[in-house]
Amino acid sequence: MKSVVTGAAGFIGSHLAERLLLEGHEVCGVDRFLPNYPRLFKERNLSCLAARPGFHFVEEDLLRVDLAKLLQGVSYVFHLAGQPGVRSSWGREFDQYTDNNILATQKLLEACKGKGIEKFVYASSSSVYGDTEDLPMREQSKPSPVSPYGVSKLAAEQLCYLYWKGFGIPTVSLRYFTVYGPRQRPDMFFHIFMRALLRNEEIPLYGDGTQSRDFTFCADIVEGTLAASAYPGSGEVFNLGGGSRATLLKVIEMLERISGKKARLKRTERQRGDVGHTEADLTRARERLGFLPRVALADGLAQEWDWMSKLPL
Repeated sequence: MKSVVTGAAGFIGSHLAERLLLEGHEVCGVDRFLPNYPRLFKERNLSCLAARPGFHFVEEDLLRVDLAKLLQGVSYVFHLAGQPGVRSSWGREFDQYTDNNILATQKLLEACKGKGIEKFVYASSSSVYGDTEDLPMREQSKPSPVSPYGVSKLAAEQLCYLYWKGFGIPTVSLRYFTVYGPRQRPDMFFHIFMRALLRNEEIPLYGDGTQSRDFTFCADIVEGTLAASAYPGSGEVFNLGGGSRATLLKVIEMLERISGKKARLKRTERQRGDVGHTEADLTRARERLGFLPRVALADGLAQEWDWMSKLPL
């Protein structure tokens, strides 16, 4: 069985491709190496895949690649590619979000028509919920994103639904909640924090640190994504969270204990588009996908710290 993973050189995409290979899939990984962070990190991610039997890599832009050829003989499409980042999605940068999150998704869906795809799994984001106090966040709640990034992810979700309703493409959208773990992007908070600890540098803390997130370990996200590909239903949306909601101040304490180092915090203003709290209601994912996060926050942070400690910084 053959699967396409877009964004295969990224943090989550490389973990997913690795797991699919272990499950016996032939995997075609696609990535255009967006310049949102250094290519070196993505090449390291790919190094875990390149020599494995059954893996083929295509360095291409989804807006320009021959999608008909790419999808030939493919049973599963895992669409993880996109332009990440809440804070960078404002102003002139939004063109990149419309191209890489909305238009690329539409073109990929369009190319899937008539291909006999068994499942099209789209990686969305908890950012679609916005800055709500109605916790936990439920799939049936009205999305109200407060960043252009969140708007672009919600638009792509709607495209997935439209192509299911209009053309029968069996789509499932997954709202990922703050994913962390080994290979995490260098622009994400845990990576920034751990790198600064290792270098004894100041660490930016946006806001007062009481904001909280539902942190999800990468291995749990992969399990939920695989479960979605096997789900018999279509046209639905699921939360994938870690069940490990904690404030940033609490996480900082945990990382200080794990690392044995004291953080040097540089407090700054809360950024536009940042939300106060996230927490996933996992009822639907548990009942329909059998999803149950297994990695506790402290254990997952320890694994990421171990990975970070071995990087050439």
